[in-house]
Amino acid sequence: MKSLRFVSAEALVSNPQVARKSLRNVAHNLYPLLFKASYLLDQGEVIHDLLENWPLTEFNLGSLLGQTADHPGDIRSRACRTCLEACLRGLRDYVLNDSSVYSKRLRVVDLTGIKDVEVQLCKCKKSLGRWGRTRLLATLCLELLGEVQKQQPGSSGSGVGIDVLVNLFVTDGNYEAVAQALKMRRASPLKLRCVTFRADSLDRAKLFSVLRLAEPESLQKLEVVHNVRLQMEHLEGLLSHVGFSQLVSLTLPARTFDVHRLTAEEELVLASIGEKLSQMTHLTELSLAFSTLTGKLRKLLSPLRTPLRALELANCSLSYADMAFLANGLHSFHLEVLDLSGHSVVALYPSTFFKLLNQASQTLRVLSLEECSIEDSHVNRMIMGLIPCRKLQEFKFLGNPLTSRALKCLFRAFTELPKLKSIEFPVPKDCYPDGTSYPLDDSSLPNFDHQKYEEIARELQAILLQANRDDIKASTPLYGSYDPDIHETSNELGSFLLQSLKNALESFSTALQKME
Repeated sequence: MKSLRFVSAEALVSNPQVARKSLRNVAHNLYPLLFKASYLLDQGEVIHDLLENWPLTEFNLGSLLGQTADHPGDIRSRACRTCLEACLRGLRDYVLNDSSVYSKRLRVVDLTGIKDVEVQLCKCKKSLGRWGRTRLLATLCLELLGEVQKQQPGSSGSGVGIDVLVNLFVTDGNYEAVAQALKMRRASPLKLRCVTFRADSLDRAKLFSVLRLAEPESLQKLEVVHNVRLQMEHLEGLLSHVGFSQLVSLTLPARTFDVHRLTAEEELVLASIGEKLSQMTHLTELSLAFSTLTGKLRKLLSPLRTPLRALELANCSLSYADMAFLANGLHSFHLEVLDLSGHSVVALYPSTFFKLLNQASQTLRVLSLEECSIEDSHVNRMIMGLIPCRKLQEFKFLGNPLTSRALKCLFRAFTELPKLKSIEFPVPKDCYPDGTSYPLDDSSLPNFDHQKYEEIARELQAILLQANRDDIKASTPLYGSYDPDIHETSNELGSFLLQSLKNALESFSTALQKME
């Protein structure tokens, strides 16, 4: 319930003209209250003025929008474009403002607390995602630096130094601005401090260059994804020349590793990468999806000194030896997030898989087994394996050839998992035409009886409701879960793919001409 103070704050900021004129008469400890009230009501003008005159030493966006004593609601998932642009422009004007109500005390701005989601509940219905925030902030830093350099010594902007903690998302489209902002950090009043870094649609030279500028020694999370061509030898070179001593989470792009027919030299490179990873003593999250690691998982992961809490190995062509290593290794007792999608774990490696699941049962929160060829005949054993996982919160098993009867058995078991909140289940096999083969291709995926699916989905939901488990959200996202970063940069992603295809065709054509 909102406190009386918060209701009063909402009443004030609902009239922007009155609120903006009243700021000089407001006690500084009420600024956080007014900020959340303004954000909740999409009052961009008031948000701008609050930031321009911020009287405290710290501005932490996540803490301000999270649960508070005056307003228990958590609105960190509102990446509202109007509000966030107002925040960033207000921060710029804070530096330039000569007539601030309070002396400039602000030293740290933390912008990392925003959660990007698919549906925005704000009035404008528009989001400013991680990529957009990165571009706008970098642009404002450069504009601000230019303005400050024009000022006389001792003016408003001189002597101001604010550390801005950010989650950067860099592609070719915003690379130049980000690189310049990081390069000029020492001279800029707003000093970008990168907490997490995501790169997509970026060539290797630019990636390596911007990473060196981003203070990699203090980076906590690194995601290199999709349209970045990073192969094993490039990764080894990066880890050899750039230190990531504080890194907690590492995501590598598809096909970083391809261990088929490794040469002796490549074996040494793989061993070197394992040794470099072992030197990252804070590393607990590793995503290697869509790399080929057959028979080499031990060589890569056994050097690690810190147990992994999150391990994503989707479509990595794992062998029995790899599964045995996972089931018997150090990491199995600590795993909270595990993705083995694309492997027939129940059919091919049942003993090792269920041993792994049992070892992880005390810690596992998120389990993904998409397109794992799980059939009706495997359901009883799956239930026996899942029931001990009392902390499981999310289970994703899209793309498995399970009938409605098997799904009903699984849903009854799901009601016994006290922490479970989210299920992503496949379209039942009996909704597809007879003879449909798995895994489903893009043309077959939507070709099912939608009316029959809706009827079965209602029956599955009824099982949850009868067990008083309406807290569990069950869905079938045909093309996977919503990814805000991909959604935001989809146009650039497509252009980059087309250009890569064009370059490949030109190279192929040139090679043919030389052969002639």
